[in-house]
Amino acid sequence: MIETFLAPFQYPFMVEAMGVGALVATACALLSCFIVLKGWSLLGDAICHAVLPGVVIASALGFPIAIGAFVAGMACALGAGFVQSHTRVKEDAALGVVFTGMFAAGIVMLAFLTTEAHITHILFGNILGIEPEDFWQTLVVGGLTLAVLLLKGRDLMLFCFDQTHARGIGLNIAALRYLFLALLAAAVVAGVQAVGVIMVVALLITPGCIGYLLSNRFGRMQVIAVAAAVFANLAGILLSYHLNVSPAGAIVVVLSLLFAATLVLAPEHGLLASRRARRLGARPGNGLLRGR
Repeated sequence: MIETFLAPFQYPFMVEAMGVGALVATACALLSCFIVLKGWSLLGDAICHAVLPGVVIASALGFPIAIGAFVAGMACALGAGFVQSHTRVKEDAALGVVFTGMFAAGIVMLAFLTTEAHITHILFGNILGIEPEDFWQTLVVGGLTLAVLLLKGRDLMLFCFDQTHARGIGLNIAALRYLFLALLAAAVVAGVQAVGVIMVVALLITPGCIGYLLSNRFGRMQVIAVAAAVFANLAGILLSYHLNVSPAGAIVVVLSLLFAATLVLAPEHGLLASRRARRLGARPGNGLLRGR
């Protein structure tokens, strides 16, 4: 039984897919913690969808898809920020307008431009059949994203949660904001080429939510988020092999089930714990993070 379940490990392309998926999952899960706590979930979703026109144009011109996706993702974030800063439209509404417009433009472009980009692969990925060029681009972009997060993690944490203190110790808040947007766009670029827009959205939001429900410390929250994302990646790919279903879909389903279980069973912030606390007349934890 166990040998049958582990049979995919015999195939190099399956092991490759697990490795690439784990790298993307780790980078996205770390960013997910910042996104969830900062309240920028819509920003992550927006950038994921807004990369489509960049992918289409880059593919039509013969440029690396990563470049087009990165430029389009940054354009979405900066464009929404410009609209929010210069009009009465609030940030969430500006993001909604910009990213839906860019996504729709990308779909229209697919009908007129000769390109190798396929809407199914962009949305759902092609992790089991990723091309060598895309494989190495994903490794490089994902690796650089992780490296910058490790080097600038403390500065980004201050930027997200205590900007007054960050300014007081001489950090450039504007530069950190652009750095975070660039990291988010880079993570999306790494993920879209391998696992598609839908899975990247899930990886940028759900792992952070799982970690937030299970821990009050940011460092532990990040460890839990990464563990959940990497486990979902491995389990999803194995299930896709045995059930003959989409790997990206299986990964997101596993991740969603992990969140559902955490939502109910989390010892301090889960539904059962909250119900137990109300019954005993106690107040459940407030969920404030206490650093690392």
